[in-house]
Amino acid sequence: MKLLGSVTRAIAVAGILGASALPALAAQSDIDALSKYLGTYTGKGTVTGSQAQSVTCKMQLSSGNGGKLNYTGRCELGGAQLSVTGTIAYSDTNHRYEAVMNSGIGGFRGVAIGQKQGDRIVFDLHQRADDNEGNDITIASTVVLDDKGLSVDFHAVFNQSGDKVDAKIPFTKV
Repeated sequence: MKLLGSVTRAIAVAGILGASALPALAAQSDIDALSKYLGTYTGKGTVTGSQAQSVTCKMQLSSGNGGKLNYTGRCELGGAQLSVTGTIAYSDTNHRYEAVMNSGIGGFRGVAIGQKQGDRIVFDLHQRADDNEGNDITIASTVVLDDKGLSVDFHAVFNQSGDKVDAKIPFTKV
Protein backbone atom coordinates (compact mmCIF):
# COMPACT_ATOMS: atom_id res chain seq x y z
CA MET A 1 0.00 0.00 0.00
CA LYS A 2 1.27 3.46 -0.81
CA LEU A 3 1.03 4.98 2.65
CA LEU A 4 2.35 8.50 2.00
CA GLY A 5 -0.84 9.59 0.22
CA SER A 6 -2.96 7.76 2.76
CA VAL A 7 -1.05 9.22 5.68
CA THR A 8 -1.34 12.71 4.23
CA ARG A 9 -5.08 12.25 3.71
CA ALA A 10 -5.56 10.77 7.18
CA ILE A 11 -3.76 13.70 8.80
CA ALA A 12 -5.75 16.16 6.72
CA VAL A 13 -8.97 14.48 7.79
CA ALA A 14 -8.06 14.90 11.44
CA GLY A 15 -5.95 17.85 10.55
CA ILE A 16 -7.28 19.94 13.20
CA LEU A 17 -10.31 22.11 12.48
CA GLY A 18 -12.36 24.02 9.73
CA ALA A 19 -14.75 26.67 8.28
CA SER A 20 -18.49 26.99 8.72
CA ALA A 21 -21.30 29.27 9.81
CA LEU A 22 -21.69 28.19 13.44
CA PRO A 23 -24.12 29.92 15.80
CA ALA A 24 -22.60 33.18 17.05
CA LEU A 25 -24.73 33.77 20.14
CA ALA A 26 -22.00 32.89 22.60
CA ALA A 27 -21.74 34.51 26.01
CA GLN A 28 -18.99 37.10 26.36
CA SER A 29 -16.95 34.76 28.60
CA ASP A 30 -16.98 32.09 25.88
CA ILE A 31 -15.85 34.63 23.26
CA ASP A 32 -13.12 35.87 25.60
CA ALA A 33 -11.97 32.28 26.15
CA LEU A 34 -11.33 31.96 22.39
CA SER A 35 -9.72 35.37 21.84
CA LYS A 36 -6.67 34.56 23.96
CA TYR A 37 -5.62 31.99 21.34
CA LEU A 38 -5.24 34.53 18.51
CA GLY A 39 -1.84 34.39 16.84
CA THR A 40 0.59 32.27 14.87
CA TYR A 41 1.73 28.84 16.02
CA THR A 42 4.43 26.51 14.73
CA GLY A 43 4.71 22.81 15.42
CA LYS A 44 7.04 19.91 14.79
CA GLY A 45 6.47 16.25 15.42
CA THR A 46 6.80 12.75 14.09
CA VAL A 47 4.26 10.65 12.27
CA THR A 48 4.71 6.94 12.86
CA GLY A 49 3.27 4.00 10.99
CA SER A 50 5.08 1.69 8.62
CA GLN A 51 7.84 4.31 8.76
CA ALA A 52 8.55 7.40 10.85
CA GLN A 53 8.46 10.78 9.16
CA SER A 54 8.95 14.31 10.44
CA VAL A 55 6.10 16.77 10.09
CA THR A 56 6.30 20.56 10.43
CA CYS A 57 3.24 22.77 10.65
CA LYS A 58 2.19 26.40 10.89
CA MET A 59 -1.23 27.52 12.16
CA GLN A 60 -2.68 31.04 12.11
CA LEU A 61 -5.69 31.87 14.32
CA SER A 62 -7.34 35.21 13.57
CA SER A 63 -10.51 37.07 14.60
CA GLY A 64 -13.67 36.22 12.74
CA ASN A 65 -17.23 37.57 12.89
CA GLY A 66 -19.27 37.21 16.07
CA GLY A 67 -16.40 36.13 18.32
CA LYS A 68 -15.35 33.24 16.11
CA LEU A 69 -11.76 32.27 15.41
CA ASN A 70 -10.77 31.66 11.82
CA TYR A 71 -7.75 29.53 11.19
CA THR A 72 -5.54 28.40 8.38
CA GLY A 73 -2.91 25.74 8.73
CA ARG A 74 -0.32 24.08 6.57
CA CYS A 75 1.82 21.03 7.27
CA GLU A 76 4.67 19.46 5.35
CA LEU A 77 5.14 15.70 5.51
CA GLY A 78 7.56 13.75 3.35
CA GLY A 79 7.66 16.49 0.72
CA ALA A 80 3.85 16.68 0.55
CA GLN A 81 1.89 19.73 1.68
CA LEU A 82 -1.51 19.59 3.30
CA SER A 83 -3.71 22.43 4.41
CA VAL A 84 -6.71 22.99 6.64
CA THR A 85 -8.97 26.00 7.07
CA GLY A 86 -11.87 26.62 9.35
CA THR A 87 -13.66 28.33 12.17
CA ILE A 88 -13.84 27.74 15.90
CA ALA A 89 -16.85 29.07 17.80
CA TYR A 90 -18.98 28.49 20.86
CA SER A 91 -22.46 27.14 20.08
CA ASP A 92 -25.02 28.33 22.62
CA THR A 93 -27.50 25.92 21.09
CA ASN A 94 -25.29 22.88 21.74
CA HIS A 95 -23.51 24.29 24.85
CA ARG A 96 -20.07 23.49 23.50
CA TYR A 97 -17.24 24.69 21.34
CA GLU A 98 -17.26 23.48 17.74
CA ALA A 99 -14.46 23.54 15.22
CA VAL A 100 -15.40 22.91 11.62
CA MET A 101 -12.60 21.89 9.26
CA ASN A 102 -12.08 21.82 5.53
CA SER A 103 -8.97 20.07 4.27
CA GLY A 104 -7.09 20.74 1.09
CA ILE A 105 -7.01 17.00 0.36
CA GLY A 106 -10.07 15.15 -0.85
CA GLY A 107 -12.48 17.95 0.06
CA PHE A 108 -12.96 16.58 3.58
CA ARG A 109 -15.16 18.54 5.96
CA GLY A 110 -15.60 17.55 9.60
CA VAL A 111 -16.63 18.86 13.02
CA ALA A 112 -14.58 18.50 16.19
CA ILE A 113 -16.47 18.93 19.47
CA GLY A 114 -14.76 21.05 22.14
CA GLN A 115 -15.27 21.31 25.89
CA LYS A 116 -13.71 23.73 28.32
CA GLN A 117 -11.63 21.88 30.90
CA GLY A 118 -10.20 24.33 33.40
CA ASP A 119 -8.08 26.85 31.51
CA ARG A 120 -7.98 24.86 28.29
CA ILE A 121 -10.36 23.82 25.52
CA VAL A 122 -10.16 20.21 24.33
CA PHE A 123 -11.52 19.22 20.91
CA ASP A 124 -12.24 15.62 19.94
CA LEU A 125 -12.79 14.39 16.41
CA HIS A 126 -13.91 10.83 15.70
CA GLN A 127 -14.61 10.06 12.08
CA ARG A 128 -14.72 7.26 9.58
CA ALA A 129 -13.95 8.28 6.01
CA ASP A 130 -12.40 7.15 2.75
CA ASP A 131 -9.06 8.59 1.65
CA ASN A 132 -8.21 9.64 -1.92
CA GLU A 133 -7.36 6.03 -2.78
CA GLY A 134 -10.66 4.66 -1.44
CA ASN A 135 -9.20 3.23 1.78
CA ASP A 136 -11.67 3.06 4.68
CA ILE A 137 -10.05 4.88 7.64
CA THR A 138 -11.13 5.40 11.24
CA ILE A 139 -9.67 8.56 12.73
CA ALA A 140 -9.42 9.87 16.28
CA SER A 141 -7.82 13.22 16.96
CA THR A 142 -7.57 15.44 20.02
CA VAL A 143 -6.62 19.10 19.79
CA VAL A 144 -5.88 21.02 22.97
CA LEU A 145 -5.78 24.83 23.19
CA ASP A 146 -4.11 26.02 26.39
CA ASP A 147 -1.84 28.72 27.78
CA LYS A 148 1.24 26.87 26.43
CA GLY A 149 0.00 26.81 22.84
CA LEU A 150 -1.83 24.00 21.15
CA SER A 151 -1.22 20.32 20.61
CA VAL A 152 -2.54 17.66 18.27
CA ASP A 153 -2.69 13.94 19.03
CA PHE A 154 -3.74 11.87 16.05
CA HIS A 155 -4.50 8.19 15.48
CA ALA A 156 -5.74 6.57 12.26
CA VAL A 157 -6.48 2.94 11.44
CA PHE A 158 -6.79 1.69 7.86
CA ASN A 159 -9.71 -0.63 8.49
CA GLN A 160 -9.02 -3.20 5.76
CA SER A 161 -5.29 -3.67 6.38
CA GLY A 162 -5.10 -2.82 10.08
CA ASP A 163 -2.20 -0.41 9.38
CA LYS A 164 -1.96 2.41 11.91
CA VAL A 165 -0.66 5.97 11.77
CA ASP A 166 0.01 8.05 14.87
CA ALA A 167 1.25 11.59 15.36
CA LYS A 168 1.83 13.92 18.26
CA ILE A 169 2.51 17.53 17.27
CA PRO A 170 3.06 20.20 19.93
CA PHE A 171 2.71 23.82 18.74
CA THR A 172 4.10 26.96 20.33
CA LYS A 173 2.97 30.52 19.81
CA VAL A 174 5.40 32.57 17.75
